[in-house]
Amino acid sequence: MPGRSCSLLALMTLLAEAPPALLSTEKVGKRTLAWENPLSGECGRRMVENDMATGMRIIGGRSAQAGAWPWQVSIQIYQKGVGYLHLCGGTLINKDYVLSAAHCTLKSLDPGKWRAVFGLHQLYMQTNYTIYRQVEFIWIHDDFNKKTYENDIALFKLKKSIKYNEYVQPICLFNSSRPLTDEIPCYISGWGLKKENGSASYILREAQVKLIPLEICNSLGWYMGSVSKNNICAGSESGHVDSCQGDSGGPLMCYLKNEDKYYLIGITSYGYGCGRPRSPGIYVNLAKYKDWLHSKLNNRTTTLCSHHMLIFFTVLWVASHYSKIISD
Repeated sequence: MPGRSCSLLALMTLLAEAPPALLSTEKVGKRTLAWENPLSGECGRRMVENDMATGMRIIGGRSAQAGAWPWQVSIQIYQKGVGYLHLCGGTLINKDYVLSAAHCTLKSLDPGKWRAVFGLHQLYMQTNYTIYRQVEFIWIHDDFNKKTYENDIALFKLKKSIKYNEYVQPICLFNSSRPLTDEIPCYISGWGLKKENGSASYILREAQVKLIPLEICNSLGWYMGSVSKNNICAGSESGHVDSCQGDSGGPLMCYLKNEDKYYLIGITSYGYGCGRPRSPGIYVNLAKYKDWLHSKLNNRTTTLCSHHMLIFFTVLWVASHYSKIISD
């Protein structure tokens, strides 16, 4: 299954073109209604106006303005002798968690090898609002299939909570059973290739995409029944707009005008090539994984409560024994 993380060759090409002053490096992946974030409060709002300036393509897209997608994350893996390489995109859902694609973790499930970078516009270009966080834990779906990319979802727990700024904000999560229509504008973003087998770009790119009904996506001449009901098709019939290698794990997001908020509806997963006719990007349908996500977040809350209770009773036990010793 052709995922959308970058090949090592593409990665080395990117590194060879990097400015000498850049110390970090990256590797990239392929393609990567509303419940409010359980742990974040306000969500889905951009603090910086986006002029949608024309520039480098995501495939039919353009370069994004700095701060246009403040929940966009660069997920990077450490390579000995090289440094951190951008492997996949991700989406910030609250101060402690990032959603991405499970296939991005095929290189390693060791959280010690990963970090998440927030507030990036140009890869490897640190600014006053760039935030780096090590990863404490990675959950991938128990039923993730490496061959078909079914259940291609992963949750990264950060070692230290994020402090929001103008360029780092969480997105809202979409869980409505009502279908989204073509009238609702939806977007993808990432640092992936500008065309199939092409070069990557350091500048974050964006593109508006159309949601394509599964009946069409699974029809003859398209994916011919191979796309699961747990996925979303998005792009265009012509292939003019698409995600590509290096975009895996990144967001498929839609703007609800009546709420003036952006909602995460999908995670970039895979596709047949990049920008090919009748081969749109395939995205994990986040609404199908609401229970899975809540179970992981609630597990974290339960663990914290248990930890705090253990500390509380330990302190009580020590205090009672200490007072007994004093009285004796």
